[in-house]
Amino acid sequence: MLTWNDVMHLTMRGNLQPDKRVEKTIEEWQAMLSPEQFRITRQKGTERPGSGEYCHSHEAGKYACICCDTPLFDSSIKFESGTGWPSFTQAVKDNAIKYEKDTNFGMIRVEVMCNTCDAHLGHVFPDGPPPSGLRYCVNSESIKLIKE
Repeated sequence: MLTWNDVMHLTMRGNLQPDKRVEKTIEEWQAMLSPEQFRITRQKGTERPGSGEYCHSHEAGKYACICCDTPLFDSSIKFESGTGWPSFTQAVKDNAIKYEKDTNFGMIRVEVMCNTCDAHLGHVFPDGPPPSGLRYCVNSESIKLIKE
């Protein structure tokens, strides 16, 4: 289980190797994604708080990357953070997520991306519930639920 210290270490010193890589051209991504999915995942956009399909969803299953189908989060570790975005405490595997320092908008944050295809997912914060203390704040447009 990753902690905030682990996340900071990966952000500053390099990420774990993914199980595989998926790379496509901008045109290929545009052809397979909706305009909003493309804006969020490939151009590092965000959706309005409370507007996402999975904001209040509690269905059982795994949340996978909308771009490459890589499993990212399990519904059992999803929680209501009150932030307006789906929130999770851990990724399904330590190497499923890529972490990068984000200094946009005058803040210092940690961006989270799919480690397989570099799709922007959202950000991670150190104010989540135990035992990890992490809150992965994820855009609904960047994930899809694969129901159990």
